[in-house]
Amino acid sequence: MNDKNTDKEIAIESVSVDDATATHPGQESDTPSELDVLKTELAELNDKYLRLAAELENTRRRAMLDAESRARNRAMSVAEKILPVMDAVDAASKHSPDDEGIKSMARALESAFAQIGITKIESIGETLNPMFHNAIQVVECPDKQSNTIVEEMQTGYMFGDTVMRTAMVIVAK
Repeated sequence: MNDKNTDKEIAIESVSVDDATATHPGQESDTPSELDVLKTELAELNDKYLRLAAELENTRRRAMLDAESRARNRAMSVAEKILPVMDAVDAASKHSPDDEGIKSMARALESAFAQIGITKIESIGETLNPMFHNAIQVVECPDKQSNTIVEEMQTGYMFGDTVMRTAMVIVAK
């Protein structure tokens, strides 16, 4: 009896997931197995998740850019309202160049402008650039090269890289 049991070999087969999804005799190949259905469902849900995550990130980025744009527009609006004050201080300093009160006010305004990113457009001695300068008069000036700015009638200002107001200038002919 023991001799018969020792002569028999036991065969062990390994089964993989692919083998489990293979069609067996008698099973129709047209119907998807439950595993195939779950895999398809998982792929669809993963795709939906990735699309929603990308949409959320785009919404966040758009909201941040919109907030920055609104803040920049508000700052420019306030600065444009202050420009006439700066013009008045400039005119007063030309009229009374030794007045310490006017000098102090001009320094305070220039400091405030610098803190919020507003800079003067340099004009006198520069070549006319229509992006930054508005020529209101052309004068004969033999010692200056043509299109060189010889006088500034109104200062131009920039807010960051945006021109708030072009400088009104007189140009050599």
